[in-house]
Amino acid sequence: MTQSPDKVLKLLQDNKYAPVYFLHGDESYYLDLIADYIETHALSPGEKGFNQLVLYGKDTDMATILGQARRYPMMAARQVLIVKELTQMGDWNKNDSNRLLENYLEHPLSSTVLVLVHKHKTLSKNTKLYKALEKGAVVVESKRLYENQTADWIQHYLKQRNYSISEKANELMLEAIGPELSRLSGELDKLMLNLSPGSSITPDLVEKYIGISKDFNVFELQKALAYKKGDKCWQILHYWQANPKRQPLIPTLASLFNFYTKILVAYQQTDRSDQNLARVLKVHPYFLADYKQAMRNYSVSQLIEVIHYLRTADLQSKGIVASSSDESEILREFVFKVIAG
Repeated sequence: MTQSPDKVLKLLQDNKYAPVYFLHGDESYYLDLIADYIETHALSPGEKGFNQLVLYGKDTDMATILGQARRYPMMAARQVLIVKELTQMGDWNKNDSNRLLENYLEHPLSSTVLVLVHKHKTLSKNTKLYKALEKGAVVVESKRLYENQTADWIQHYLKQRNYSISEKANELMLEAIGPELSRLSGELDKLMLNLSPGSSITPDLVEKYIGISKDFNVFELQKALAYKKGDKCWQILHYWQANPKRQPLIPTLASLFNFYTKILVAYQQTDRSDQNLARVLKVHPYFLADYKQAMRNYSVSQLIEVIHYLRTADLQSKGIVASSSDESEILREFVFKVIAG
């Protein structure tokens, strides 16, 4: 059966283990969280020596895994078998391998906890194997979150631990780390180690402990471009030129491309309420003011022209289009064209 990561973790915390878990998806955070919890808590330290085994896909095959799964525990109520990097297994998702697993799923050994970790991609739901897993295992799919969902996830993660975060600091975390939950949780944990419970995380704290400037980041450049504030744009570019490692060009262009294409999408909406725009653009409502301001300052034809400038800058940065300019000059030329347009 398919279950949410939170439900599975709650059952595990209640010491309720299933015979087989199939963990898959393109967001590895919850897959690791569940597998690590089972590895840490399913057996006592004294039971693990004879009853817990971690295998890696590249070093094993399905017959070996299931042979181990059919063993009975020694002086313990259960044995634990965790298979990581399943997609790297040579016979994974091949006909013979699938038949072996499908047969095991019909009558899994109740004293074995078999955990199959299928990271970075999902298994097709239309296959016979997936249907067998749904019937005979606990299936957990961990999907990558959208930007608006990630901002809410940060708030929830901190609230569970008796911390809070300002909207601006939340924005900076997303800019610095991106939407990958494993990295975000690690950086948030680092922040919390330096703060007392009940603290609120501010932009200054993010700048101090994470390393991104609260004043000179791509979100601030987007805002300056949205409002067509040339002075602020040049101030940010001057800072980046003096600190080139703080803001690499290619990710910056990708962020700007994402920003301007979303403005175009917003133009296409007949319903421009905050609720609908946040849903369609997949952004947190906090960020909508910048998009709405950009819609006032750019026509559709201007937006198309800006996207053309971005593509030219991207090709120049990758050496596909010849340019004598360095990275800072490529970005400066792009900003000049946008502000002057």
